[in-house]
Amino acid sequence: MKFEDCPDYLQEYLNYISTIKMRSELTVKNYYTDIRLFLRYLKMERLGSDEDFNDIKIADVSSELVKSVTLNDILAFLSYTASERENHAKARARKAVSLRQFFKYLTIKKMWFDVSPAQNLELPTPKKALPKHLTVEQATELLKTCSVLKTWEDYRDYCMLTFFLNCGMRLSELVKINVNDYTGTNIDGKQVAFMKITGKGNKERIVYFNSACVSAYEDYIKVRPAVNDKALFISRMSKRISNRRVEQIIEEKLKLSGLSGMGFSVHKLRHTAATLMYQNGVDVRVLKEVLGHENLDTTQIYTHVANEQVRDAIEHNPLGEISSNKKNDKSS
Repeated sequence: MKFEDCPDYLQEYLNYISTIKMRSELTVKNYYTDIRLFLRYLKMERLGSDEDFNDIKIADVSSELVKSVTLNDILAFLSYTASERENHAKARARKAVSLRQFFKYLTIKKMWFDVSPAQNLELPTPKKALPKHLTVEQATELLKTCSVLKTWEDYRDYCMLTFFLNCGMRLSELVKINVNDYTGTNIDGKQVAFMKITGKGNKERIVYFNSACVSAYEDYIKVRPAVNDKALFISRMSKRISNRRVEQIIEEKLKLSGLSGMGFSVHKLRHTAATLMYQNGVDVRVLKEVLGHENLDTTQIYTHVANEQVRDAIEHNPLGEISSNKKNDKSS
């Protein structure tokens, strides 16, 4: 992946994380964007560039300038992104991770530093928000509204919805699915269906299908146009459907179901699947494997969803407003 206006050492690093570390194309682009922003800031602060910030070129940022970076420079940059670019904690945390990994590479692989200037960089702590999700009733209504199937595209859209709501797939995982990734087999006398999907960092995992997923898949595959593209989900142009087109389809289906303007999105369908599985007894460690989370801490947020709903249940008890008729009579 070649980037314009990119110094050689940065291009080398991006090639490294792409080919050796097997980071996704989106991740590599995000790293480039974050590091480019830092190099623009460094050039502005150290060399006094008077260009508009977004027009500052970085191809001429020398290795000597980068080798002079200190932890204070990185902290000042993160402060700049907060005050001048209005980056919230989550955005700053991503930039901090990008810089920490970049300088780790320059220290270990390039040996530009004895100790990485970002080694002791603490990450900004984003405010933890509970994941927004559809209720069982809302999810049921969404599927019911979209179950009127007339064209092959209707079958495709219903199948995608079913996968999102039952398996908790990521958007990027769904669009990468190929026709031959699906397997239906008999194990110990029981029919088992599953699909191989590729998650973050190109890590593969197996997602097992329930009867709803099997039915939606089989119905769609029967009417899917006979095209050469190996992608399971295709567009009208007979090519692999794009992330953006899937987002548009889901937005259309939400609107059709009366669920638009409520903050729901493709990713919220993933949250919905995870929340409903947890609420119905799926152990959090099993849920971690289903969702393809690398760390259990990421999955733990769904336990907080359940805790909040328990509190809400108590608050909705009609007896909750009744209190004792206290008297402060003092005996004489």
